[in-house]
Amino acid sequence: MPQVILTIGGSDSGGGAGIQADIKTFSVLGLHGTCAITAITAQNTLGVQQVYGLASDVVLAQLRSITDDFTIAAAKTGMLHSAEIVTTVANHLKDKKIPLVVDPVIEAEAGGRLLHPEALEALVVHLMPLARVITPNIFEAQALTRVLVRDRDSALDAAKKILDMGARAVIVKGGHLDCIDLLVESDDNNEGILLPGERVAGENHGVGCTYSAALTSFLALGSPLEQAARQAKIFATRALMDSMRVGRGVGPVDQAAYLRSK
Repeated sequence: MPQVILTIGGSDSGGGAGIQADIKTFSVLGLHGTCAITAITAQNTLGVQQVYGLASDVVLAQLRSITDDFTIAAAKTGMLHSAEIVTTVANHLKDKKIPLVVDPVIEAEAGGRLLHPEALEALVVHLMPLARVITPNIFEAQALTRVLVRDRDSALDAAKKILDMGARAVIVKGGHLDCIDLLVESDDNNEGILLPGERVAGENHGVGCTYSAALTSFLALGSPLEQAARQAKIFATRALMDSMRVGRGVGPVDQAAYLRSK
C-alpha cells in the first residue's frame, strides 16, 4: 500500500502550482496525496487575478476528515492565506506528530500576494515551531528575518535566525541567486551544508511547490533530510527542464519528467 501524504495550500486554476503541483508530484513518486484547500485562486500562466480565501472552519473540516481516516506519513503547507488559517492548521497538527514541511509561500512566481501581511507573524509564532524543515526562497527568507540574502554568508545568517524562531531545520533555496541551496539544522554546530545545482533553461511556474512537495515525499519514503533535499532538488530540476509552454505566460514545470528520466 502506498504511503499517504497531505498538502495544505491553495488551488491554482491554471494547474501549474499549489495543490495541483503537489498532487502531481506525490503521484509521480508513488504516494497517495490528500489535500486541505485554504484558498481558491483565479490564476493562469500570466499571473494571479483573484484570490478567494476559505473560512478557517472549512479548512479545519477538511483536516479533520483526512486525519480521522488516514495515517499521514508526512505533510506540507504552502499558501495559507490568512492568520486565522495559519493558527487553525497549527492547532490541528500540533499533537499529530506528523513530519511537517513548511513552504512559507508569500507571493506567486507569476505575481500576486498569497499571504496576508498579518499572517506572517502567525506563521512564525504558531506553525514554524512544528516544522521538520522550512523551505524559503531568498525573498521569503528576507521577509521572515529582514536579512537581505545576497550570498552564502547572508543566507546562513537568515537560516540561523529562522532556527532561532523554533524551526528544527531550514533550507534556503538559491534558485534566485546561484542555484545553490543551504541546509542548516538546529542540532548542528557547523556552517550548514551546501546543496549545489546549476541554472537550466525552462519555464518555472510551480517549481517551488514541486520542490517542497518532492522533499515531503522523500521524507515520507524514509530518506534522511539531507538526502531528501538532494533528491528533491534533482526532481525539481528535471521538472523545470521539461517545463511546458501551455499558455501565454510563464509555463508550468512537468513533474512527469522524473519518470521519463529513469
